[in-house]
Amino acid sequence: MKTPIGIPSVDLADFLSNDKARKEKFVKQIGEAYEEIGFVAVRNHGIEDELIERLYKNVKAFFNLPKAVKAKYEIEGIGGQRGYTSFGKEHAKQRKAGDLKEFWHFGQFVEDGDPIKEIYPENVSVSELDEFLPTGEEAYQNFLETGGKLLRAIALYLKVDEHYFDKHIHNGNSILRPIHYPPIVNPEPDAVRAGEHEDINLITLLIGASADELQVLNKQNEWVAVTSIENHIIVNVGDMLQRLTNNQLRSTTHRVVNPPKEKWNEDRFSIPFFLHPRPDMPLDCLPECINSTHEKKYKDILAGDYLDQRLKEIGLK
Repeated sequence: MKTPIGIPSVDLADFLSNDKARKEKFVKQIGEAYEEIGFVAVRNHGIEDELIERLYKNVKAFFNLPKAVKAKYEIEGIGGQRGYTSFGKEHAKQRKAGDLKEFWHFGQFVEDGDPIKEIYPENVSVSELDEFLPTGEEAYQNFLETGGKLLRAIALYLKVDEHYFDKHIHNGNSILRPIHYPPIVNPEPDAVRAGEHEDINLITLLIGASADELQVLNKQNEWVAVTSIENHIIVNVGDMLQRLTNNQLRSTTHRVVNPPKEKWNEDRFSIPFFLHPRPDMPLDCLPECINSTHEKKYKDILAGDYLDQRLKEIGLK
């Protein structure tokens, strides 16, 4: 099935069913989509509408706070891993102009005594908004649970153990990033809301953005618009998964373009969840993805070291 957004639609209920044929169909659909374009729309994803609405309400309330108040939550020296990152600080790796956005980061909530807690910065509470952090944590855990189910399907498609990713994403370095694209005023030449880029992580889960400027680059080198669709989330492959699969699964270039000039006065919000593994996960190409026609394309590296490299490229470290 193709959705109106130009990318394949899959039903997570198929994978979670007790029907072997439905489960195998889902694995095939998502794997082939990730080989072809790197994006899918997922329905029956398990993240409740009420939670999504509550999260957006809190996010909009935060970004509507005065600049001086938001600035209190910008923490120097941690590469933007937690709290607030102000407008224009991040840029695509091949661009100098900052993206026309500001954002917040919720990170991992380690609550089981895992020593990894010591290497993660603490999440940040906003004193002006009592429900902001608790709602962020609830959404974070829901995204992580859904992402883990999708990775199990991906593992089966790659012909590795279904639970291959489970230990690597438990207390992993995932990030929930509410983004605000303010009205556009006197932008630098070539500045856009988010320059063309590929995500760093394993997979990204995106709940419906409030406007329709997201575009993905297909194999024909054409930009395809991705419009939010009711009851779906968008899920795409990141560079870590592309690297792990020796380019079998595609980390597709995408961007957020500026709207028509008559809409420059409108805000845009989106909330992606970047599903990262633990920093000690090896991103060595899987043996199952290496053969005589697909030689190993990447050097061995740990996820944490790879993340550091990429954060430097985009100006956050």
